Amino acid sequence: MPYLPTYDSRDSRYKSPYGAVSSGTQVQLTLRPPRAECFSHASVNVRFESRFNEILILKMPWQGHDLGQDLFSVELDTTGYVGLVWYSFRLEKLNGRGQELGPYQLTVYDGAREAPSWFGEGVTYQIFPDRFRRSKVPDPEGLVGGRTVHQSWEEFPEYRPDDQGEVRNRDFFGGDFQGVLEKLDYLKSLGVETLYFNPIFEAAENHRYGTADYSRVDPMLGTNEDFARLCEEAHRQGMRVMLDGVFNHTGYVSRYFNGDGFYPEAGAAQSQESPYYSWFNFTQWPNRYDSWWGIYSLPAVNENDPGYREFIFGGKDSVVRRWLRAGADGWRLDVADELPDDFVHGIHEAARAEKPDAVIIGEVWEDGSTKVAYGVRRKHILGGHCDGLMNYPLRSAILSFFQGGGGEAFVKGMETIRENYPAFAFYSSMNSLDTHDTPRFLTLLGAGGEYRDQSREWRAGFTLSPKQLNRGRKLLKAAALLLFCFPGSPTVYYGDEVGMEGFEDPFNRQTYPWGYEDQELLEWYRALGRLRGQRPALRRGGIRYVCGRGPLLAFVRESEEERLLCAFNAGKEKQTLVVEEERLCPVLGQVEAAQVDGVCEITLPPRSGAVLEMP
Repeated sequence: MPYLPTYDSRDSRYKSPYGAVSSGTQVQLTLRPPRAECFSHASVNVRFESRFNEILILKMPWQGHDLGQDLFSVELDTTGYVGLVWYSFRLEKLNGRGQELGPYQLTVYDGAREAPSWFGEGVTYQIFPDRFRRSKVPDPEGLVGGRTVHQSWEEFPEYRPDDQGEVRNRDFFGGDFQGVLEKLDYLKSLGVETLYFNPIFEAAENHRYGTADYSRVDPMLGTNEDFARLCEEAHRQGMRVMLDGVFNHTGYVSRYFNGDGFYPEAGAAQSQESPYYSWFNFTQWPNRYDSWWGIYSLPAVNENDPGYREFIFGGKDSVVRRWLRAGADGWRLDVADELPDDFVHGIHEAARAEKPDAVIIGEVWEDGSTKVAYGVRRKHILGGHCDGLMNYPLRSAILSFFQGGGGEAFVKGMETIRENYPAFAFYSSMNSLDTHDTPRFLTLLGAGGEYRDQSREWRAGFTLSPKQLNRGRKLLKAAALLLFCFPGSPTVYYGDEVGMEGFEDPFNRQTYPWGYEDQELLEWYRALGRLRGQRPALRRGGIRYVCGRGPLLAFVRESEEERLLCAFNAGKEKQTLVVEEERLCPVLGQVEAAQVDGVCEITLPPRSGAVLEMP
């Protein structure tokens, strides 16, 4: 007889329903200890974290026995509660000896309103606006920030400190909206359904995370009308548009702070009578103030200031609502952990009021259900805040797996996320291999750890050798397939699909290599886009793991229409997986499938992945 645990929170025989539950759900908890242990009593200790850590102890009456196990069961009522529940069990014998299990996490969320499902179904493409494509070489004269422009698109971004020891990020390449418009057909060929833009508003720095004016598009990108036209054309091609909302800080060079006096009206740094003065926290005006991570060029705002709240989300013409009205379909919230929960809720409500199917995605690097920031447990995915999060835990799990971390660790980590997240958040995750804040996956996989002790100067000049490139490309193709097969929106950082390399910022923000694309890799990504677009099981189907062992990982995505087996081999040798199916039909990837004694044996080449249909 197979081993049966006393409790397994992911098995419906022990806990039902599975995973996170909406408030008001009756959760059935069942212990199944071996009869031979002779436990006579059981109870569960429940702590409602968001209800001032209220403790509830429930007895678990004996319900009978099954397959050599006693059954102790109770219903946990979650009515009127939203937040995390921590529960532990105690089993006792007649002689007073006992056993304790736990604690376990139960996420209880507000399920009163459903999140829009469109974001998690299709492919997202992340564009760093200055570096994707330009339609002309811009003139920086008179623009905020004292910018310079690279005349050649192929030049390398500036990365060395200037005479004052600062990396000012004032060198621009001039990517613009017209350049994106001219490449919408290209993006459509990748199966893209959502365009996610890093910040587009006027700003002094090329990354535009220090907003200078929320009311206008940066002139190098175009005009507000150009943005509306881009959204209109994207919508016509079946794509939605997501903007980067940077609301935790502004720029030192900005209409609001105006640290360099560029703007004619008085900012907070010029006058305490400025309408923007209360937006910022000065410890000694005007030179000492709170800033994001101590970076003086990014003054932190006071998100509790009524005027700032009205400006960002409170009014009908607020930033959040105005740009949705202009054509955007959602917001990605920069450093969501550093925004108060009620501020995020306000953004969510404003977005829904303006556009009922607008989506809010939060930047969170850890398990978003248990995230603590500034001593506060965040409500990111408890309903009415974020509809989904950037799935950095998945990125870490994929990178670790293809660097030899083992399928066991992947399954353990990702099943923890699936169990802890409400379904709406899990299926609306923004899943990326890399972003503007991480090194390129191709570089990491190809270099194979050989970069860890190297200097920044070395990283700037690094390119993969032919041997490294061959290894990296194989692993990247398999990793990208895994990304496109996993629940949530597979998000391609511009240029990944054509083999762009680079370590951290700004090496990961080089210009897209138009005319020098890795065509074989590009065709692979196009095939992935078609796969994701055409297969219902990948767009919204459930996930069930078949294998997580060493270099092997396999799971099934299934919907009412179909079942797909997704299998991966991260190792240097071919691997064979036995699946209890009579027939498997290869869909994508190199794989051999043979029927042996009523089961299927599939053989995966080294560093590869494949998708097979299960008729």
